[in-house]
Amino acid sequence: MTRFDIDLGLAKPRAESRVVVAMSGGVDSSTVAALVVESGYQAIGMTLQLYDHGAAIGKKGACCAGQDIHDARRIADRLGFPHYVLDYEARFRRDVIEDFADAYARGETPIPCIRCNERVKFRDLLETARSLGADALVTGHYARRIEGADGPELHRAVDAARDQSYFLFATTRAQLDFLRFPLGGLSKAEVRAEAARLSLGVAEKPDSQDICFVPNGSYASLVGRLKPGAAEPGAIVDLAGRVLGRHDGTINFTIGQRRGIGVAAPEPLFVVRIEPEAHRVVVGPRAALMARRIELRAANWLGALPGEGRAVTARLRSTHPGVGARIERVDATGATIRLDEAEPATAPGQACVLYDGLHLLGGGWIARMAPEAVEAIPGIEPAVAVEAASA
Repeated sequence: MTRFDIDLGLAKPRAESRVVVAMSGGVDSSTVAALVVESGYQAIGMTLQLYDHGAAIGKKGACCAGQDIHDARRIADRLGFPHYVLDYEARFRRDVIEDFADAYARGETPIPCIRCNERVKFRDLLETARSLGADALVTGHYARRIEGADGPELHRAVDAARDQSYFLFATTRAQLDFLRFPLGGLSKAEVRAEAARLSLGVAEKPDSQDICFVPNGSYASLVGRLKPGAAEPGAIVDLAGRVLGRHDGTINFTIGQRRGIGVAAPEPLFVVRIEPEAHRVVVGPRAALMARRIELRAANWLGALPGEGRAVTARLRSTHPGVGARIERVDATGATIRLDEAEPATAPGQACVLYDGLHLLGGGWIARMAPEAVEAIPGIEPAVAVEAASA
């Protein structure tokens, strides 16, 4: 029995269970791979080549960098299990990078990590794992898969500061049946300690901070290159339509932004709305951002549809602690959520993920947040809404 024995809950004996481990070369996936082997399972390591081996960012620490692939292969060789590098660059560009650029061009603020999990890791890689006769796909995500009365459930990680369940809301029930997240019960410090105990050589490796395919965090330059029309200049206006200044492209802005707007005003101004077709950015006071009603599209539910009127906790961003809410309307593809307290509007293209305690029920993409305090602001038309340019 190891210090952190991994029990994947599979029907076969461990020695007969074949497990594919997604290995990015970082401390989390390397440690979980080593623990899988130490716990007696047959491991197969797989690393996805999603981008040009870090050439675009010129540093280690991104999930697709060449050094990370080398680290993953070295650990697999040391522990004695096979390791494969899968060339997913074409599908990653199509399903993640181009989707990211399209969303920004529509005035949204996308989350490519969710798309990568949904469309590459938990769709394409999972299918590859099944084709190899694997019994499970194991990843280093900080989330917990718990067997419930009606099947597997997705729960927040024990370490709230590391929890990644928000990024996994689009996981389907069928995928969750096959997935395992052994690190969900550990803290990051415990994982690093295990990496050191196992002498993996990555215990102090820094976490990736940037989106792997965005050079130096410059989203606008990437979108401008892929979608040249999105970088056209236009006007910055207030909520009454008065021109306050000019900008170099709506792709340089996101809902709720305060810094770098480029106009002087006696009070702080925030980006309230982005109108990409008119090449216009609308700004206003913080009160114009406060919203309580959220419309969700492309919803995904990990169990039965939650009932209308049900109390939930809604997370509007990955770093958002959550706010009390109720489900006003729900169907298989969308929902209307009413927050208990007004929150600053979150940009369309972000996700709203719903929980019952630690249990993730599902969520969807924010299509619209309707500010309700607007009518109290002199000179502002009521019913101004922050919404997606395209559903």
